[in-house]
Amino acid sequence: MATNRRQFIAGAAAAAAAVAPAARAQTTLPARPPTVRPRRLQPGDTVALINPSSAIYERAPYDIATETLQALGFKVREAPNLRARYGHFAGTDAQRASDVNAMFADPAVHGLLAMTGGSGGNRILPRLDYALIRRNPKFLGGFSDITALINAVHAQTGLVTFHSPVAASEWNGFSVEHFRAAVMDATALTLVNPRDRDDALVARTGRITTLRGGIARGPLVGGNLAVLTSMAGSPYWPPFDGAILFLEDVNEYIYRVDRMLSTLLIGGVLQRVAGVVLGAFTKCEPGDGNYGTLTLDEVFDDYFKPLNVPVYRGALFGHIKRKFTLPVGLACEMDADAGTLRFLQPAVL
Repeated sequence: MATNRRQFIAGAAAAAAAVAPAARAQTTLPARPPTVRPRRLQPGDTVALINPSSAIYERAPYDIATETLQALGFKVREAPNLRARYGHFAGTDAQRASDVNAMFADPAVHGLLAMTGGSGGNRILPRLDYALIRRNPKFLGGFSDITALINAVHAQTGLVTFHSPVAASEWNGFSVEHFRAAVMDATALTLVNPRDRDDALVARTGRITTLRGGIARGPLVGGNLAVLTSMAGSPYWPPFDGAILFLEDVNEYIYRVDRMLSTLLIGGVLQRVAGVVLGAFTKCEPGDGNYGTLTLDEVFDDYFKPLNVPVYRGALFGHIKRKFTLPVGLACEMDADAGTLRFLQPAVL
């Protein structure tokens, strides 16, 4: 049964890839807005803490987040509803959206960083003032459920946003180094995993797997797979034509990863991209009672190998301690053989 299912998926992927040119010709896609890069963050700038998704139930994470941003050299502004709660959300939809709009509108605020992820980001997207955001381009960062916000803002305004640590993340040396280089120093980075052997004969972490070799260029879009697919068909989905798609996830059974990738396949997304970079799929396992499940390796092979575009796996982003900062909407070059992702220009001005 599992073999038949794999053959069906692989056949569907191959067939979809074969008809991709016709699909592109027949489908009217939203125009990609002109790319707008935000001003770089500098020491002394004010960064607003926002919470577009889930509530935090203790005080200490807010204190740690503030101290973290201060250690980076920033002044910190708490958005008015940062500590609000409505069910498991960080306030009502209106409160959370209001904070995003207000912090973009405030000329004393130079950037916005999400406190945490969780869920609920999708709910505020229709309430955001994209014209206001377009008039006031600023740094906007976060990951996980913040995938909804950073992709919607880019899709609607052209603003380069950032798949970065959230304020509640572990800001270790690796994550800080890449955040500073991308957001503060305006470096045209080449992102490459370090190969740490520790005491082992060969590296066991940070390993790159090339599913299909080659080099591709295009604007970077993506983030958390579950959140991205939940936006399917909406005006907040980013343009995928010619893009480099990056994906990660956490705590999803493998069959759910399979289902979400099938959404991207039958929706025509995978056939449009120029390349794919896969990050960490943390604790994405078979689950109890899933007899005969495909492995994650097999699922990725089924969906990505028939696309005939470069694909590699293992880049350091996602629900892991050490994280790259990835600019959504920036033109980049990926090398699937070397396992590198290079900014074609600085992500900030």
